[in-house]
Amino acid sequence: MPSAAAQPALFETPKVTNGFRDPAFTKNKDLPLHRWVPWVAGFSAHFVQDCLTHYLPQSNRGQRWVLDPFAGVGTTLVESYMRGLNVVGFEINPYAALAARLKLETRNVSTIAFAKYIAAFRRHMDRRSANGSAPHSKPPSGFTGRTLLFNPKVERKILFALDFIGHIEDVRIRDLFRLAFGSVMVSVSNYSYEPSLTRRVAVSKPEIEDAPVGAVISAKLDLMLEDTRWMQNALRELPKAPSGEVIPASIFSAKEHLAKSGFINLVVTSPPYLNNYHYPRNTRPQLHWLGFTSGTGYNGACENESFGKFWQTVRASSQIELEFGHPKLEKAINTLRHLNTEEGQYGGPGWANYVATYFNDAERFCKMLGRLLKPGGFAVIVLGNSVIQGLEIKTDQLFGEIGEQCGLKFCDTMMLRKKRTGSSIIQSSVRVDKAATKVVLYESAIVLKKVGKHEAGLPSRSAPLG
Repeated sequence: MPSAAAQPALFETPKVTNGFRDPAFTKNKDLPLHRWVPWVAGFSAHFVQDCLTHYLPQSNRGQRWVLDPFAGVGTTLVESYMRGLNVVGFEINPYAALAARLKLETRNVSTIAFAKYIAAFRRHMDRRSANGSAPHSKPPSGFTGRTLLFNPKVERKILFALDFIGHIEDVRIRDLFRLAFGSVMVSVSNYSYEPSLTRRVAVSKPEIEDAPVGAVISAKLDLMLEDTRWMQNALRELPKAPSGEVIPASIFSAKEHLAKSGFINLVVTSPPYLNNYHYPRNTRPQLHWLGFTSGTGYNGACENESFGKFWQTVRASSQIELEFGHPKLEKAINTLRHLNTEEGQYGGPGWANYVATYFNDAERFCKMLGRLLKPGGFAVIVLGNSVIQGLEIKTDQLFGEIGEQCGLKFCDTMMLRKKRTGSSIIQSSVRVDKAATKVVLYESAIVLKKVGKHEAGLPSRSAPLG
């Protein structure tokens, strides 16, 4: 069996380009609208601002379109929209899509009515929590875990909150309450984000026996009301109201949802990384308690529609091949397929299926970009390298090369952040081949461009690719 540690370097390190700020979502925690929902898979508003400044000049912004194919909770969309740009986003997770949509709809919220409902909610929670009555709402069926999500005293207050939310007549304000509830529910539960969802006892934290649920939700609602007023004031300064839409579907369904092509000026996005991070798991409580799904599993988060899928969903399939020609990537997949073969689908063969599936989706995505981008338009795509069974895969460079095969110009690779180092990184079940080689995991942004006729045939500036 070949050792991953002995494999030759298949990819080169990207060059460093300065001028773009840290893309980590944690930078958003104090920014209006962005602070509504914590989102481990997102990136910073500051990074989006830098992209807009660099790739879209101020003139004629009202006629320009920005797309985020993996919109998450709407960082790219909000930053673009508030600067007068038309925006469209795709997001398969219904909880994230709810957050992104509501942020774009703040223009249409009655802040007077919103404030009245918040005051009524406080009275409702104080009254119901103090008496001995039973809530009308029931916990969702099918949600299970190794630990109770809420202890009884907390769950009773949670259900009182849902009683109130369910009777709000204004649909948009009801959704704002649902989002507020979803954004804080884990903070009063027996789980926490570390940054992934995990049991509190698993990280040496005590379970929460009781909590001021009404006060916690009210505080979030107050913040959302403040930000709604802020956003409405900011939008009044624009000469024209921009268009904004969040489509709760996969970017691969764009042909069904967008009547035109070749109209996007800028894409700023971050697809799922090639790291088997299970994004739906983080929102499983919200998906169940907000009524987006029922039963076991992650169907409500459209797991099977996720870009690149997950290792668990493809590992047992018959051998998955790359659906397009790319000798370097084919070599990497073949190398991976012959590692740890004695472990079957849990060794190299299963992980090779995952890598092939991921890059097949990458090629489909690049073709979709070619269809949607306007000539001269740019796509800034934030990616991270990965270590699979001890073999490093530089996803950014591969993505850029695939983009060029699809007719786009690979303009640049910008190193954004070196995240972490050490042998512990490759000792996880996702990454290991029992090697102890140190690998730097980084984030970078690649820049692709839809070239016009006058640029066709010009050489790329992607020097590191040879």
